[in-house]
Amino acid sequence: MSDDALDRIEDLVALEPTKNAELADRWELAGGSEVHATLEGDLSEYYYRDEDSMIRATAAARERLRDAGRLAESDERAVEVSAFEAAVIEALPGPDERTQSVVATLQAVREAGRDPSVDEVRSALHRLESRGLARRERRLVPTFGLAIDPATLEIEIREE
Repeated sequence: MSDDALDRIEDLVALEPTKNAELADRWELAGGSEVHATLEGDLSEYYYRDEDSMIRATAAARERLRDAGRLAESDERAVEVSAFEAAVIEALPGPDERTQSVVATLQAVREAGRDPSVDEVRSALHRLESRGLARRERRLVPTFGLAIDPATLEIEIREE
């Protein structure tokens, strides 16, 4: 990967959450459409848009920077999630542990004192996966685990 691409990934991590205009200024591009083309073309696995359409870096972006020696293992990542999503994060196995089914996650969340439906847990898992916080593994059924070390997360609970 080129130094220019790594610089742009570094910007995604440093500036998140960010907007097209901020990246256009930083990358000296003509506007939002050029930013979008760059993100989709060269950096598609390294960013996602959150529910407010803000641009955020994925876990893969941080991993790429760590591999390139541009991000320390100890760098914390602030994430804003709902209280329920935080409970699901707590229930998931770590990145080096075996993933678990949606039903196993549901049971763990219930053991922690909540009573969600299986659909609520499944939806939360998919949201966390799209944000790069959870990983999905296909066995007989889809299974999930944390994509990154929870010690590197600074979880902020979003007011609902």
